Amino acid sequence: MKRFLSLLTASVLLAVICFAQADKKSYTFHGKVESVDQNGKSMKVNGEEVKGWMGAMTMDYKVDDPSVLKKVKPGDRIMATVYDGDYMLHKVQVMPAPSGDSKQKK
Repeated sequence: MKRFLSLLTASVLLAVICFAQADKKSYTFHGKVESVDQNGKSMKVNGEEVKGWMGAMTMDYKVDDPSVLKKVKPGDRIMATVYDGDYMLHKVQVMPAPSGDSKQKK
């Protein structure tokens, strides 16, 4: 019976969290990764302005999926989803380098 109540409580809490997140306005975030902190499960990003959410600035952001930290590296351009009142990066994607951005050896 205790196990059932624990599972029920966990399910209700998860539903509440998901519902609360659904009510928040989402924005698309773009930025350039400055550094990655595997232990802190965060990365420092030079973020572009997101109108209605935050001005352009460089700061540390936690990520919703720590496995993404194994894929990103300093210099990568990323896109993510952010929500009102939440400074975590969700659904982080590494963006392809612009076609004119290739480095030539001299």
